Amino acid sequence: MSGIHLSKEFFELLKAIGESKSKQEEDRIIQREVVTLKRKLESLPKAGNGKSPGSYSGKPKQNKALASKKKAKEFLVRLLYVEMLGHDGSFGYIKAVELAAAQSIAHKRTGYLVCGACLPPSHEFRFMLVNQMQRDLSSSNLLEVTAAVLAVTRIITGDMVPAISGQLEKLLQHDSELVRKKAIVAFHRFHQIAPEAVSRTTLVDKLRKTLCDRDPSVMAACLNVVQSMASHDATPFKDLIPSLISILKQVIEHRLPTDYDYHRIPAPWVQMKLVRILGILGSNDAQASNGIYEILSDCMKKADTGINAGYAVVYECVRTITAIYPNPTLLDAAADAISRFISSKSQNLKYLGVTGLAAIVETHPQYAATHQLAVIECLEDRDETLQRKTLDLLYRMTNPVNVEFITAKLLDFLRSTTDLYLKKDLTLKICRVAERYAPSNTWYVTTITDLFGISGDLVEASVAQNLMSLIAEGTGDDDAENEAADMELRREAVEIYASLLDKPLAKLPRILLETMAWCLGEYGYLSVTHSLEDILAKLCTVARLGKTKLTSSTRKFLMEAIFKLVAQAGTCPPHAALVIDDYTKSRDVDLQQRCLEFQSLLTSAAHMLGYVLPVDASCEDVDVDIHMTFLNGYVSEALSNGARQYSKPEEEDDDEDYAAASGLSHSAFKMTPYEKPQTPSSFPSHSLRGMGSAGSGASNLPPGVTPPPGGTDPYGSLGGGSADVSSHHAASSGASGEPTLQLRNVANVWGKGGLSQPAAAPEPPAPSYGAHPAPASASHYGASPSPWATQAAPPPEPEKPRELTEKERMAAALFGGMVPGAPAPTPFARPPAPPSVPPPTPPAAAAPPVPVAAPPMPVAAPPAPEIDLLDMGFSSDPTPPAPVDTSTEDIFASTPMVPTQLSAPPEPPAPPPAAAPPVALDPFASMAEVSDAPLASLSGAPVKLEYNGSVLSPLSSMTTAQFGAKWGPCPHTSPITVQSPNLVLTLETCKKAGLAVVETISATQEGICAGELSSETVLIHAKWTSPTAANLTVKSTDATVGGRVALHLQSQFR
Repeated sequence: MSGIHLSKEFFELLKAIGESKSKQEEDRIIQREVVTLKRKLESLPKAGNGKSPGSYSGKPKQNKALASKKKAKEFLVRLLYVEMLGHDGSFGYIKAVELAAAQSIAHKRTGYLVCGACLPPSHEFRFMLVNQMQRDLSSSNLLEVTAAVLAVTRIITGDMVPAISGQLEKLLQHDSELVRKKAIVAFHRFHQIAPEAVSRTTLVDKLRKTLCDRDPSVMAACLNVVQSMASHDATPFKDLIPSLISILKQVIEHRLPTDYDYHRIPAPWVQMKLVRILGILGSNDAQASNGIYEILSDCMKKADTGINAGYAVVYECVRTITAIYPNPTLLDAAADAISRFISSKSQNLKYLGVTGLAAIVETHPQYAATHQLAVIECLEDRDETLQRKTLDLLYRMTNPVNVEFITAKLLDFLRSTTDLYLKKDLTLKICRVAERYAPSNTWYVTTITDLFGISGDLVEASVAQNLMSLIAEGTGDDDAENEAADMELRREAVEIYASLLDKPLAKLPRILLETMAWCLGEYGYLSVTHSLEDILAKLCTVARLGKTKLTSSTRKFLMEAIFKLVAQAGTCPPHAALVIDDYTKSRDVDLQQRCLEFQSLLTSAAHMLGYVLPVDASCEDVDVDIHMTFLNGYVSEALSNGARQYSKPEEEDDDEDYAAASGLSHSAFKMTPYEKPQTPSSFPSHSLRGMGSAGSGASNLPPGVTPPPGGTDPYGSLGGGSADVSSHHAASSGASGEPTLQLRNVANVWGKGGLSQPAAAPEPPAPSYGAHPAPASASHYGASPSPWATQAAPPPEPEKPRELTEKERMAAALFGGMVPGAPAPTPFARPPAPPSVPPPTPPAAAAPPVPVAAPPMPVAAPPAPEIDLLDMGFSSDPTPPAPVDTSTEDIFASTPMVPTQLSAPPEPPAPPPAAAPPVALDPFASMAEVSDAPLASLSGAPVKLEYNGSVLSPLSSMTTAQFGAKWGPCPHTSPITVQSPNLVLTLETCKKAGLAVVETISATQEGICAGELSSETVLIHAKWTSPTAANLTVKSTDATVGGRVALHLQSQFR
């Protein structure tokens, strides 16, 4: 044991701890050790210089004291093991304080170590060490000074800083570099725990001086403090960029002593620290970044020597390049380095490559296109660590095009992993991706349902609530097309959840089972593959089997679903009645009461089931009668029978009694509540409906869907609300005499995706102004083709594309939407849907009469025309149309009303005779200003970008100086390359997309534009670089807004 300086007892303790098989066995070992340490520490002599009676002086006494301190040192180390394993060692704290005052450096450092590791921050023994640390900081012994400087960083609290800071400041000028580099770190610690004693300005001044220290080790220690402070506020260190660049240049040129080299790389840790600091200082600062570009390029070239230390420096340079203001040359160099990393055979270098690609793909997604197959290989690698980092890369690469492929990969990995932390992280990422980029509502329902089945209770409850709201509300529009789409979504959800009822109960997590019960209870009648009775029977089986296994909330969801299905079916099957009767004896009082109330409805008021549990009424507004007028009859009858009138008790106010007794005025506080705002009475309360509701009557259902027999409203108060609202609104508007929007003969151009732009009409052939003029509208609006139109030559047959391999198809699905100009990938294959069975034919009923439009009554011509703001120019009048302005204008903008005299409706012209000679005169001579181009409202005008309910709008008032001031602070950059023949067309396209052109520089072929989206500033710099392409740099104060604008511009240039 002497070779490792351990006593036999200490060695046996370490051996016993290492060989313990359980926590209980380890606790027993430590408890025996605590008893042993208490006995031995009490037997040690007290510290001090006094002589005890009968003691001998001389060398034997010194040897005995030295032996006792050696034992005390070992006992304190054993005490550290006791504390580390979670047991109380406070009985030995006083011995640690005594040992910190020893003359021996080894004993002193042991005492400081135990005090710093074991003493709580508020322990009074810390104050006993202040004097000892002051003496050691002023000592002439270098080892004592270094031990004290290390101890102050762990022992000193905020109250002790003023007593030590003065001496520590002097040590910044100490002769030894060991003391100086430890002192600057301790000074930073003082600023962290007591900023009022060591201010930020004082510390920054000390750092500037220490950064110029003559010893490289002191400078390197100072860099850690600079990085820590610059990460919180980089402004005080901006002027240090030239100095840091000079230091980094000296390091890479081998001007430091060779002692700092590591495998022929000069001071790699100093290089990495300097590169990180430059990345922090150059972030979102174009001026600061300009001076960093050159040194980063040199550092990458000289560090790329093929050894691991050099790879570490190159990786830090890649991270800094992605953090500072972008430079195309450096980005290309970073992409080359990532390419070498990710294609390497070393797993460590692949990990660096995937991490670097994840850093660069957020702001510059086009650089990921060249690594498609490499990313697929990393995703299929056996190394789980590399797979996890690749999954994080996929999450950062997600866009609306590749969301299906990436989500499928994340779900596959989630099924195979058993790591709880990873499952939580992947579950959160899948929820975010699905909510943000869902291509359709059906895909979202399917994906979240799969996630419920895999992750179970790891999914937040808000996700299930959002899913139920989506199924219930749908698109939120009440037109026939959207209503049919909503009902189809509900039907597909019912089919999915009904098929899951066949699974064992153990494989249905709580959150999935509750969502299934709600959906089937609300819309079970929509299923075409499962009858209402089958769904009800399966739910009763689940409720019966889960009576003791399921949670209280899940049982309530199941019973509510059974109640609704019974009401929809109009009858209660025996198995449902048995389950309901069984749950009337439940220990859950709330569930028991619900079952008893439903039994009472069944037995005494079965005709009320359709009113109490209406069909598809989850989003209906509930009218609450706060005055409870339905009790007026009962109250009147009770009063007539001699009951006493209710009188509201008077509230006793102690404050008023005190004020009256003291002769003071009333309290200054106003206890009277504010008056409730008056609600407008334009709409009757019974005709309002919840947002997105499908209504409750059968008239709201799409064709082919039969309402359940028991789900009709016997009182007729749950349907037909929209008609009442519209008619009442029209009546009130007409009665008030206020101007109203005329919507006659106007198609509904708004859909669930925003404004539905009509497809651009094909350009008509140039009209022949000879003897046979064609009608102006014949070539535009679907009339028979003109016999004089020139037939275009058939297009050449395209070449057959090469068949892609499996990995190439996966890469195309993964990187879809990231590369400008790349073809869209094929849709991701979904599992086949269950065969659609036509719904059962509803019972024969009298068809409602088809309304026939009444013939128009003759109306006298008004003095001024009634102008239709949404008129599209369709007219059957053969007279020449008025001149049309083909400039791009907002068709919804206000138009000045010019009064004109309406002419009488023209009679239909007689057909011309067959042998009539051609007219020599040009009948269109008076229409020289009329263009044959399609109207602006019917052309393929660019769609304005919408996000969070706002539209991309131009910042027309922004000047070039304001643009330059906002360009630097914008943190998020999205560069893209678009196809454009010249700069003028590039800026014109940006203007049509919703941006304002701030300035055009023809000499350099550059231009700048500005806009605003969702209260976030969007800045565009365009530079025409080749005869067919232009580079656009999109900057924004929000990363999501910048990315959406970049994708929007790419779509406009295609």
